[in-house]
Amino acid sequence: MIDISLEETFSLTEAAKRLPCRRKGKRPNVATLYRWAQAGCRGVRLETLCVGATRCTSMEALQRFFDALTAKAEPRAVAPQPRPTAQRQKAIEAAERRLESAGI
Repeated sequence: MIDISLEETFSLTEAAKRLPCRRKGKRPNVATLYRWAQAGCRGVRLETLCVGATRCTSMEALQRFFDALTAKAEPRAVAPQPRPTAQRQKAIEAAERRLESAGI
């Protein structure tokens, strides 16, 4: 799920512009991103949210989508460890500071 307090969101039109080129040097059409969000691809759906009438996603959501597609395509590949959320990262840093101040 996209958390707008932690992830920068942008429209699917903007997302299509940020993706790397594919066949014949062309980027995916925005209709492709809408299809990924509505119907999915190989059973995986792109996370989106609506801001008014505009469908939006984030780079992190795109990364999760592509990671899931890759895991389905390469079942033997080990899925990457998820990055800690901002809240979890702050808790880790606070714990490290407490340990350091205790001399551990």
